[in-house]
Amino acid sequence: MKLSVLKPAVVAVFAALTLAACQDSGLSHRSLAPIPPETVALMEKVGTSKDAPMLIRAYKKEAEFEVWKMGSDGKYVHLKTYPMCRWSGQLGPKTREGDRQVPEGFYSISPAQMNPNSSYYLSFNVGYPNQLDRALGHSGGTIMVHGACSSAGCFSMTDAQIAEIYAIARSAFNGGQTAIQMQSYPFRMTAENLAKHRLDPNIDFWKNLKEGNDHFEVTKEEPQVAFCGRRYVFNATMDGRADPLAACPPLKQDPEIVASVSAKSAKDDQKIAELSENVKPVRIVYQDGGMHPAFFSKVAETSRPEAVAPPEEIALVDKAVRAAKPSQLAAKSPVVTMAAAKAAAQSRVAETSNPAKALAPDTRREMSALAADDGPTSSIRRPSNAKK
Repeated sequence: MKLSVLKPAVVAVFAALTLAACQDSGLSHRSLAPIPPETVALMEKVGTSKDAPMLIRAYKKEAEFEVWKMGSDGKYVHLKTYPMCRWSGQLGPKTREGDRQVPEGFYSISPAQMNPNSSYYLSFNVGYPNQLDRALGHSGGTIMVHGACSSAGCFSMTDAQIAEIYAIARSAFNGGQTAIQMQSYPFRMTAENLAKHRLDPNIDFWKNLKEGNDHFEVTKEEPQVAFCGRRYVFNATMDGRADPLAACPPLKQDPEIVASVSAKSAKDDQKIAELSENVKPVRIVYQDGGMHPAFFSKVAETSRPEAVAPPEEIALVDKAVRAAKPSQLAAKSPVVTMAAAKAAAQSRVAETSNPAKALAPDTRREMSALAADDGPTSSIRRPSNAKK
């Protein structure tokens, strides 16, 4: 996934694919549509250009799809966030053919993966399964970002959105980019989300994804991705070719990047520990994925509209927190000790007076999160005028 210069042969292949598409389909002119003028103006405003490299970040729970572009200093800048029209399945990685899961992980999109003749307006293949997926026995494929607001394991956008995203990608390839990195996450890697999902069976995998997220957040550069020890490793070189399933060999990493990422991780871990004293752990179960609230009025036009419903939040019991003693909490953090002692006392009083209330979800907290910009915006409420 390392950015390199597009060779003339690759440019020729991409041009040939586009030309063939023009000859094969009356609809393929869509793939040649220019980037909208307002988006070009936005590029200039944030310090990038049409032919600069591109990077994609997607978040399932929030149903948001971000496009980043490289600036003149080599650092990526955020260009636009597109509300995702539809995604399917549950939070968690894709593991088998037909599971309707949208993949989570780090993927690579080459010019050959662009499809100008898609039945879903326009599309491109995200590159699932990657080397790690295959090594772990994960099956399935042909996972696309496409239009038509219909999903069976894909990232579904509106036709207008995919036309713009496709045009931005085409311009990046024409400008010399050989592969576009796509980072797919279950949710934004915030301390709040990680505290809330700390007992989910996928938490170790998500923490590994957060490492890649942190490398990007710290450097604003595309993280180099490798695989060993059944996990992703970032911005590391190793002697020889690593086996995704074997233990990682000694890794060579930039000490400055390692120090910055470690500092961010430590700060986040402390906040997660503090939040975990009061934030109830949950498991979120969807009927079949979700959509961004911006598209609630189009529920009847999406795939499986009957499945677009608020997910069920199952409250879990964090036995480690409930059983922890003040001395154990103090070993974690002095800040946690004071907060936990107060919270534990209040919890005991609440449970004594009303045990059922202690186990009930904090509805007001969830509603506040829905209203916040960085909250779980794909926790969908069907509008009163939506068709069943």
